[in-house]
Amino acid sequence: MNKRLLGMIESFLFIAGDEGLTLKQLTALTAEDEATVLQALQDLLDTYEEEIYRGITLKHYGGAYRLVTKAEFAEDIKRLLENPSPQTITKASLEVLAIIAYKQPVTRVEIDDLRGVKSEGPLHTLISRGFIMEKGRSEGTGRAILYGTTDLFLDRFGLKSIADLPPLKLEEDDEVESNDLFMTQFQEAFEIDNDGGGNDT
Repeated sequence: MNKRLLGMIESFLFIAGDEGLTLKQLTALTAEDEATVLQALQDLLDTYEEEIYRGITLKHYGGAYRLVTKAEFAEDIKRLLENPSPQTITKASLEVLAIIAYKQPVTRVEIDDLRGVKSEGPLHTLISRGFIMEKGRSEGTGRAILYGTTDLFLDRFGLKSIADLPPLKLEEDDEVESNDLFMTQFQEAFEIDNDGGGNDT
């Protein structure tokens, strides 16, 4: 068992998040052949399953490998989702929420492209707080998760439906892909301060 390879793959899968990584991507990232990577993936899965205290495991679906929480911890995770942290929403999470609200359904890659940075952390925060959820899968390679807002989002922001979102005021030369545009108008519409407070409770 090549423990360093296992750690490398685990790190890559953790960073990849919900999108996961294909065998081809993992072989390229590790500079190993497919047989070696497949054996390492099996060793990693065996480790997760044998060590019962581990809260995550490895799954292969939609052509990609992903780290997921174990089914036996479902009720524990449910408590977390039903009792989100009272801390105010961060600017990064608010930025991601604004993009999802206006562009949904949207993939993480699309959100990353709009922001210019990775969005895994804010996405997990927004899911845990119940503001966004999985809305299906894209038709492209890898079947990426599509994110959209929830009824809780509508309730917290005083909206009856997504159609009630204030329209984006675009100048002739503006592009909707500007994250500054999303942020500025989202903050103005819902009177959210720059520290990420506002309507978030």
